[in-house]
Amino acid sequence: MTSPRVGVLIVNLGTPDAPTAEAVKIYLREFLSDPRVVEIPAIAWQPILRGVILNTRPAKSARAYAEVWTPEGSPLAVNTRAVAEAFKGREDVIVDWAMRYGNPSIATRIDALMASGCERILIAPLYPQYCAATTASVMDAVSAALAPMRRQPAIRMMPPYHDDPAYIDALANAARAEIAALPFVPERIVASFHGMPERTRTLGDPYHDQCVETARLLGDALGQPVAISFQSRFGRAKWLEPETESVLRAAAGDGVGDIAVITPGFAADCLETLEEIGLRGKDAFLGAGGRNFALLQCLNASGDAIHLYRTLIARETAGWLDGF
Repeated sequence: MTSPRVGVLIVNLGTPDAPTAEAVKIYLREFLSDPRVVEIPAIAWQPILRGVILNTRPAKSARAYAEVWTPEGSPLAVNTRAVAEAFKGREDVIVDWAMRYGNPSIATRIDALMASGCERILIAPLYPQYCAATTASVMDAVSAALAPMRRQPAIRMMPPYHDDPAYIDALANAARAEIAALPFVPERIVASFHGMPERTRTLGDPYHDQCVETARLLGDALGQPVAISFQSRFGRAKWLEPETESVLRAAAGDGVGDIAVITPGFAADCLETLEEIGLRGKDAFLGAGGRNFALLQCLNASGDAIHLYRTLIARETAGWLDGF
């Protein structure tokens, strides 16, 4: 009798289907309606979302997406798909990919894995640092997908890996190679992570501390300090500090001429890395008197990334697969 196949579902945050206002509106409506993302009672939040935000923000965001869109599609989707495709070829395992918001959805890909004979599925969120708005939200979506099923697959969830030696090695190896190829030597390296409201930290979310630990371990591996900052603020609430553009401007003001920014919380390059840091962050630094700016690539589907994910997936599928 043939053994059931194992499925691995790689999950990233999400992206609109196109760099248009309508596509962005659909995406933002789903994203910003998640109570894990916006922790305001729906009765108060939904009128603001539908009455103001969804009528103003999509056009602006669509212009930003258009600046980084590729012929193959959204950079986040292209890079995430490439990770899954790097693991093709084995008969006993299927590696697929999904987005928490947008397409392809978690529910549709779980259905597809089950239709392909996968009775055991590892959910692998590409979020190195745990955050309720990301990691827990994926778990919510998986639970919602399984809820109507009479016959459910066995599920495992890959834990965050913010301090895993394989992750730190992958970051450090990739950073060293990129820095060595630059036409300048960075005087300072800044690790920019996605921001979260400060309130989430006081409520017990470990995200901030895990980001700090990632930056510390990366600095140890590189043999030089790595400064930390947080980007992508939204709304009027107090967010985690220090804010990335402020850090870049302050560095230039302090006489730092050459800087490199790495974004370790993002597994794949996307709007927040390519446009927010690579374009707007660069303009902020150079406009404040900086000389040279480099955005180091995310791991994407590089050799370092594939080695990392192979290590993590092998660990989490132990007993299901004979190696990975």
